Amino acid sequence: MSGIDVGEELGARAAQARALSLLRIRGRALAVAILPAAVAVVLFAAGAQGHLAGPAWDAVRWSVLGVAVVVLLVTVLVAVSVARARPAMSPSVPVPEEGAPDLYRLVRELADRLDVPAPSAVALTPDCDSWLEDRTHRALRPSRRTPAGGGDGDRTGGTSGDRAGETAPVLVIGSPFLWWMRVAELRAVLAPVVAGTGPSAHPDIAAARRFVRGLDAAIADAAAPGRGAVRGAPLAFAGWVARLLLRACRDHAAEMERCVAAAASMRAQTVDYGLRIAAQEQVGLAYAGWDRLLTRVALPAWRMGRWPSRLDAGVVSALTELSRRDRLADGFALRLGERPACDLLEEPGVADEAASLLAARLFHGGPAESGPDWAPVDWQQYPDEVVDRKWRTEAARLHRVLDTLGVPRAAAGDPDVPTLARVMEQLSGPGGPGGPGEELAARIGAAVAREEAGRPGHGGPGHDGQGHGGSGPAGPDSGAAEDPLDVWGPGPLPLFPLQPPRTGTELLADHVAAMVCCAAVDTAGAAPGLDWLDGPALLVGGERRADLAAPVLSLVEDGDPDPLLSWLAEVGVRSDKPVRLV
Repeated sequence: MSGIDVGEELGARAAQARALSLLRIRGRALAVAILPAAVAVVLFAAGAQGHLAGPAWDAVRWSVLGVAVVVLLVTVLVAVSVARARPAMSPSVPVPEEGAPDLYRLVRELADRLDVPAPSAVALTPDCDSWLEDRTHRALRPSRRTPAGGGDGDRTGGTSGDRAGETAPVLVIGSPFLWWMRVAELRAVLAPVVAGTGPSAHPDIAAARRFVRGLDAAIADAAAPGRGAVRGAPLAFAGWVARLLLRACRDHAAEMERCVAAAASMRAQTVDYGLRIAAQEQVGLAYAGWDRLLTRVALPAWRMGRWPSRLDAGVVSALTELSRRDRLADGFALRLGERPACDLLEEPGVADEAASLLAARLFHGGPAESGPDWAPVDWQQYPDEVVDRKWRTEAARLHRVLDTLGVPRAAAGDPDVPTLARVMEQLSGPGGPGGPGEELAARIGAAVAREEAGRPGHGGPGHDGQGHGGSGPAGPDSGAAEDPLDVWGPGPLPLFPLQPPRTGTELLADHVAAMVCCAAVDTAGAAPGLDWLDGPALLVGGERRADLAAPVLSLVEDGDPDPLLSWLAEVGVRSDKPVRLV
């Protein structure tokens, strides 16, 4: 037996040992629950045989029986709460086999090569990670609003009972990997993940995981808002008991998962080991590009009520730009001549759109479907429909706030037109706390908060109907139209905010910069643009100007207009000319 086989065997045995420890905790909890009943049986049996007779022992017998009945009722309550609680499922976009036969074939071949069960299905997540997820609880209880057979785990179109035999977990793949990685790299990265289906099939490990997931779900169910006093009190007690058990299980569960991961990693070392080392570099690069794309490019569009419909394709552009700028990434762009992993999908554009909408909902919030205030935008339209509109909307908001402060509009020939000079005059000179700059920042922050709170669907559940992301690559007739966020309940979105709330000063600086960009476009021939790593960009003479932030901050924070005046003179911007607003 090789060293790899020995290491894998040791990891598997350690995981099984931890699983047995978890099951022993469950067994001890059950033993404690039935102990009063056992004592009551012994006492009544002794009384029937003439032992322990007398009024005192009769009182003891009936008292113990009463305690046993109460404890058994509480045990049943907790057990039912744990059994009925619905474990959280990671929001993802289902990929049916007919929509990605090549991808399923790659995964099955990989499972055969690793001698492990193949995953039961494949799904995409808008994140740079991949994992196995057990969704067998969905075979026991359909969705609250989806008829039996309509969930995203249903690949046959039959009833939920048809899936009762499916015990293999679902393989969830990070969607950015499919677009950035090549096919061979994806196979190498998925090898240790797919290898985890082996330990997942072990009955003790599977039972231990179901136990822990049930406890976690019961705690979440007890903490859900909107419960009445009659129903809330029993659920709260069940949650308290589940929390005690989960605290006792935490260390064993964490160690079991570490051992499972170690065993899977050892098994996967026999598959594309050298390529996997190189592919891990691509994982880190994809994560860096994805993070920049979300925070710098997607977030400004989401705040405008638009969602980029090809985020995963944008990752390729962002990372290609990164490889051009960063010498550490030299050579990575040469891989683009090889077959991308997204070719394993029949309709990669549809899958990208579904994952992009899900990303918008997870990281920013919004409706489950497109509408007038929540529409998709292509990358070609991004400069005009997002960047230019963003600048002019913010400039208009800035002037509306100035109007409420009573600041006069001054322009040659027409005192009612908005100009950059009006903004600079208001902010020039006054500095420090309590000045007009601080009041302006506070009012802009309040205006932004009011507009975001009033946007239809934003910040709310956003899944009152069928989720657009749930039917993505599966198509309308695949039976996979369930909203992937439905199982998270009615809590507010976003689930994973990208950035903390912006301060009033940051918002004021953004609005002043937007006004400057509008003036540059209208008076100096500049144009809105898209930088794949930094988002909205001002193009002057076809070149990006990235030096505007410092002069604007000098004006906003210190009341010093000289750096901005020098910048305007260099670019050729006329601050006294009117600016077109939204």
